[in-house]
Amino acid sequence: MTIKTESIGRYRWTICGLLFFATTVNYLDRQVLSLLAPSLSEEFNWSNTDYANITAVFQFVYALSMLFAGRLIDKLGTKLGYILAIFIWSIGAIMHAYAIPIGSTFNNLLVWVGIGAVPVSIAGFMISRAFLGFGESGNFPAAIKATAEYFPKKERSLATGIFNSGSNVGAILAPLTVPWIAVHWGWQMAFIIIGAIGFIWMFFWYVLYEKPRNQKRMSASELAYICEEETIEESSTENSKPEKISWLKLLSYKQTWAFAIGKFLTDGIWWFFLFWLPKYLEAQFGMEKTEITIPLAVLYSMTMVGSIYGGYFPMYFINKGHNPYEARMKAMLIIALFPLFVLFAQPLGYISFWIPVLLIGVGASAHQAWSANIFTTVSDMFPKKAIGSIIGIGGMAGGLGGVLVSKLGGALFDYYEGLGHIETGYTIMFVLCALAYLLAWSIMKTLVPKYKLITDL
Repeated sequence: MTIKTESIGRYRWTICGLLFFATTVNYLDRQVLSLLAPSLSEEFNWSNTDYANITAVFQFVYALSMLFAGRLIDKLGTKLGYILAIFIWSIGAIMHAYAIPIGSTFNNLLVWVGIGAVPVSIAGFMISRAFLGFGESGNFPAAIKATAEYFPKKERSLATGIFNSGSNVGAILAPLTVPWIAVHWGWQMAFIIIGAIGFIWMFFWYVLYEKPRNQKRMSASELAYICEEETIEESSTENSKPEKISWLKLLSYKQTWAFAIGKFLTDGIWWFFLFWLPKYLEAQFGMEKTEITIPLAVLYSMTMVGSIYGGYFPMYFINKGHNPYEARMKAMLIIALFPLFVLFAQPLGYISFWIPVLLIGVGASAHQAWSANIFTTVSDMFPKKAIGSIIGIGGMAGGLGGVLVSKLGGALFDYYEGLGHIETGYTIMFVLCALAYLLAWSIMKTLVPKYKLITDL
């Protein structure tokens, strides 16, 4: 029996709103450093390689933590696991304000054990970024798991696109607030104020979230609508004791590798945009501090379109009779074409800085559309009990891809800056950004050409 959607409740969208808020905070916290990077690099005499190393620490710790974060979310449950994650990353965000004393303490410890010291500022920011990456690794495994719990498959990519657009809102709010706070109250207060926002979210999540079957605020008809598409296997194990699924078992599926490779090849592109665009605008157009506010706000406003409509896009193909996976892959192929616009960012950049800003905005928007769909391929094919672990594996792969992209960027920029034309380094990186999605889609389609639900876990 099919339930009419107009007769059900909408509490699931309240949960989606909480996921949106958490993802907004997630990206606010991680972007503060990139917005302050030009002035901090000048204050502490960082090279591009130094900055790349600091960002790479975040990505590396994030990547390793993702492998365990997904399993921890599966073990602790979505409610407690999410609270723990945002508590840790909020503390990590605030720690950046105390990077200098943290770095001094760390250096004293190194000297005490007979190891040579590293620059205080670099050590302090590396430790703070590591703590932030450790906590932030829990966001997407928890959010995807909550989406799988609260939404039927046909709505999951839309819900994922909506909450994932929080990353865009965070990216928009950050340039509108962080430079202003830094100019008027100092860079330390920028980290403290933005980092403290996560504690507000924790209260609302604790009060409003429960598993759907235990949710007293949800109507019986909405619960039935959510559970309508559950498989017999999922329904029969809903209240059973969670069983531990080995990583080797999960890695035996081509579906796992398709997701992981897709993340490895594309996550680093988004992080490159997030962490390096302020330095790009400074290096190539001489823009500093609050001058980057409007261009970055416009660019990340564009990405909201990709996130929301990218999540909705597969519905067009689903309504034409395709299963969710086939619809998602068709949509992702079309989405993968849009980053090709980034190829024209450098050749046309001489006209105005707005040309690369808008073209990169198209590419970044396409990434958010891609992200909304690639996450949902996991809940399309795997049972709920394995989703957190699979997201963790893919997140680790994406984080490692981000480390490689960041290190490559830092090395290229220092090399070509030494030759007097840093724009060549950015040209090379933009070519990589433009082609990554078509390569990722081709590999994913080769590994999993047709929809196949995993039923033997």
